[in-house]
Amino acid sequence: MRTNIQYTLFMLAGIFLASCKKDNYKAPASTFSGRLVYQGEPVNVSFNDVYFELWEPGWGKRTPINVSVSQDGKFSALLFDAAYKLVIPAAQGPFRSLTDKTTNSDTIPLTISGSVTRDIEVLPYYMIRTPKFVAAGRKLTATFAAEQIIKDANARSIERVSLYVCKTQFVDGRNSIATKDLSGGSITDPAGISLQVDVPATVPEQKTVFARIGLKIAGVEDMIYSPVQEITL
Repeated sequence: MRTNIQYTLFMLAGIFLASCKKDNYKAPASTFSGRLVYQGEPVNVSFNDVYFELWEPGWGKRTPINVSVSQDGKFSALLFDAAYKLVIPAAQGPFRSLTDKTTNSDTIPLTISGSVTRDIEVLPYYMIRTPKFVAAGRKLTATFAAEQIIKDANARSIERVSLYVCKTQFVDGRNSIATKDLSGGSITDPAGISLQVDVPATVPEQKTVFARIGLKIAGVEDMIYSPVQEITL
């Protein structure tokens, strides 16, 4: 009986030591951060919808690290020091990837050795220009211009533009308390688009809300947005 107890204790000690050894591996300590940009200007997207992949060559398990992009175009990931390949999946984002000069493809080589800050340049189909929000009482008016960036064979039309109003700074159609849509076919002047919406009373009452404009591109899932604006009612 004593022999069995001693054997069991020995096995438990071995498992504990193995577990401790496994847990003693160093955690990733380097940060890769930056923004999705077009000519240095942030590309605004919807929160937690757009991501890119980091592939680390040399590992038997071929699973990418997915890095999410915030609604203001920023991203940040905690990584091990290593050489990676950065890929934006074709279905991600209201933009097209650019060809990297080193790989002659849309794959971007990335070496992490200590923390690295680097913007990723992309080519959006459209950009929202000169957004302006004016509140009169609880009526909110937004004016802006839709600039078409891609005009070659890859060009796409505007499906709709939308004005979203939310109670928090995370602004898109998923949590809006007021939305105004305008179809692309109803846009007469892309340089002078106007949308107006009535902002409902909030419970509990808020003196400010948050708004921004979204532009839906035909055949593209992700929308491009203006920066979030806090509005005093």
